[in-house]
Amino acid sequence: MNIASHVRRLAAATSALAAAGLALAAAAGATPTVTVKARAVPIPGVPGTGNILGAGAAIQGEATISGTEYGGSPPPLIGIEVFTPAGTKVHPQGFATCAPSVLEKSGPEACPKRSIAGAKGFATGVVSFGGERVPETASVWCFFAPGGGLVAFIDGTSPALIEMLTTVHVTTAPPPFGLEFSGQVPLIETVPGALDASTVGGTLKFGAAYRQGNKTISYVTLPNSCPKGGWHGKVLLTFLGGTSSETSVQMPCPRK
Repeated sequence: MNIASHVRRLAAATSALAAAGLALAAAAGATPTVTVKARAVPIPGVPGTGNILGAGAAIQGEATISGTEYGGSPPPLIGIEVFTPAGTKVHPQGFATCAPSVLEKSGPEACPKRSIAGAKGFATGVVSFGGERVPETASVWCFFAPGGGLVAFIDGTSPALIEMLTTVHVTTAPPPFGLEFSGQVPLIETVPGALDASTVGGTLKFGAAYRQGNKTISYVTLPNSCPKGGWHGKVLLTFLGGTSSETSVQMPCPRK
């Protein structure tokens, strides 16, 4: 399996980009609608984690993207930026990692178990297949990457074969946020000359932990306090053609 060359070929297809340009020109100025829900939940099998002030947690998120600007679907997603609430911390040290080259060659099965950054998620979309636009659901695995950050492996099998990688960078965000997770999404062509795949939604549960002596070390740690109304985050999505959609995300405070 040579995912890297496959992705480069798809992303560089001139005929597909021409079709995309025509579709976007017909809907100039239109912007997809994005909704995002998120909450802190326990890390499976790790006591003392969850929606608790200052505790380790997994973040469970769900997003939907709606629009008809691109052949009846939203334009292809090409960039993701997630801003976490102020006080959120990450601790990448001590986790195993999985290099993109390993994923490209052998897939997720070749990665160390301790490099998995969360439960398997799903991305739903619309692809061009047999001259029609049809739905497809792909699996999404997140792994800790060498040198910091994350790498996501996206795998779809029907009706189109989709195998690609997305690198996620983690940086300090400007106030009033804590951290920023950002990554680019390659274009996916399923039929030469047709429209690229559109993303219409996804679910992900992200977070991991390990034991060090009597102590639990979590990758994500929640803030030590929670303002009235809940923790505040933000998601910014960028689409083919240059449009972007920004949405606020409210995570509920722990119950007293």
